[in-house]
Amino acid sequence: MFKQILTGYDGSEPALRAFALAAGLACTYGAALTVLAIARPPEGGADVETEAVIESSRQYHEKLLQELAARPEAQGVQAEYRVAVGHPAEQIIAHAEAGGADLIVIGHRGRGLIQRFLMGSISKQVVSHAPCAVLITK
Repeated sequence: MFKQILTGYDGSEPALRAFALAAGLACTYGAALTVLAIARPPEGGADVETEAVIESSRQYHEKLLQELAARPEAQGVQAEYRVAVGHPAEQIIAHAEAGGADLIVIGHRGRGLIQRFLMGSISKQVVSHAPCAVLITK
């Protein structure tokens, strides 16, 4: 049923639940799994400072993915771990399109109404623009 599954990971509990579900589905269907961690660039700032912050964030996210790959949920799964830089929803959608994902699995943080109104919801943006099915975990 699924051949290519994509999940986003930021180290949060909802993201870990999404990863565990995505890994289980990948095992069940013999699908490849791409785990994407997204480093957000800072808003404003000098170019030199921005590059340093992005590199630091990239290293942090690479460490998160290394720790995730060592977890029991990751064992037996054909997974590729990647770090991207940009807005999370945009990167998830772009990687789903480029990688031919037929399922995106993401966690939902359950933010309050005011936060969702002011900042938007990554999961809502992904659902609205994804090129494939989206499964949201709580």
